[in-house]
Amino acid sequence: MTPYVLTVSCKSTRGIVAAISTFLSDQGCNIVDSSQFDDLDTGKFFMRVGFISEEGVLAPQLKKSFKPIADKFEMKSELFDGESRMKVLLMVSRFGHCLNDLLYRWKIGALPIDVVGVVSNHFDYQKVVVNHDIPFHHIKVTRENKPQAEAQLIEVVEQTATELIVLARYMQVLSDALCTRMSGQIINIHHSFLPSFKGANPYKQAYERGVKLIGATAHYVTADLDEGPIIEQDTVRVTHAQSPEDYVSLGRDVESQVLARAVHAHIHHRSFINGNRTVVFPASPGSFASERMG
Repeated sequence: MTPYVLTVSCKSTRGIVAAISTFLSDQGCNIVDSSQFDDLDTGKFFMRVGFISEEGVLAPQLKKSFKPIADKFEMKSELFDGESRMKVLLMVSRFGHCLNDLLYRWKIGALPIDVVGVVSNHFDYQKVVVNHDIPFHHIKVTRENKPQAEAQLIEVVEQTATELIVLARYMQVLSDALCTRMSGQIINIHHSFLPSFKGANPYKQAYERGVKLIGATAHYVTADLDEGPIIEQDTVRVTHAQSPEDYVSLGRDVESQVLARAVHAHIHHRSFINGNRTVVFPASPGSFASERMG
């Protein structure tokens, strides 16, 4: 039995759920989990359906058969093989906590992805990456060579057929052209002190101001720096008794967890961009085993 995921977004109207359910039943498919959302503000409808083809109907035939329904409701629809692994390119600079966390989750199967490479503008984590039998690409970035460096990055993306770029504390700004080219396919992580505490050592700035909550935000990258649609956020409480070093340690932990959850949602097609926001469906108890976050 072949597992699939169908994602749909379109203008909200009557009959969408019934049409999809009837179609899947007629095709000999059994729904194992389903999530939907009507955005009353924008009038848009979003749906994600996980199902199993009990009669072994292949994806090309399902797509062809579904096209009349997609056309009728003017849907943006995509069908994914539930067992395929997304090709992911990781990028890092000199803070390796998010990279190490993602590689560990990948290694134990909690993040079922195909890590096609790691790009860095430094050599700090070359040995770590190579020891995981993952290609390491050093692309030096300076003010003078930014266009050439980005051309190298695009070459890596094309050669590896990258489907998702994860900025695991990569500290260089990507160009507007690349952000547009890979819209909805680049995820970034940063602390949630912005815009209050910018620049170097934000955790020390937060400590000096007596901040009581440390947070992290994972979002899709757009041309507006650190302002793309948010996928995942979390916070951890701190007290007056904790030091700036404690703030940094706690911040690294929450950044790692938030980024992993955002990547997890994206690779399982549970995250939909909805203007400046996102619709993120939770993994249900009935979803495929590979979706259960370790």
